[in-house]
Amino acid sequence: MKVLLQRVKKASVSVDGKEIAKISAGLLAFVGVEKGDDSACAEKLCEKLLNYRVFSDQDDKMNLSILDTHGELLLVSQFTLAANTQKGRRPSFDSAAPPEMGRALFDELVELCREKAPVQTGEFGASMQVALINDGPVTFLLEA
Repeated sequence: MKVLLQRVKKASVSVDGKEIAKISAGLLAFVGVEKGDDSACAEKLCEKLLNYRVFSDQDDKMNLSILDTHGELLLVSQFTLAANTQKGRRPSFDSAAPPEMGRALFDELVELCREKAPVQTGEFGASMQVALINDGPVTFLLEA
């Protein structure tokens, strides 16, 4: 599983012009599921997301996690993160998990994270419009 993680001041997801999720200060995580990923990957990624230290402490050092700051988490499925861009001018999605598997592992990640933090989500498989104000900007690519 891959995650493009962004520290945000706020973020929201809309589908068909209707806002379906929004958070204030916290993390926006675009999640890509690949063939070969499993429940262990979802568990590892949940642990990483909730404990990754990307928020500043009193000394302005990145020492605090979303759990420390009581921030919010917005999880958005994004199969394009599994793209192979090594050859040519068109991405290949051969390494992306099939939709059923992707949905199951994404949903598992959501439930694991919800056990410990406030979580909002996009809509799996939908054409979504994501709005955000990146804080920093601070952006990381995580893999499980």
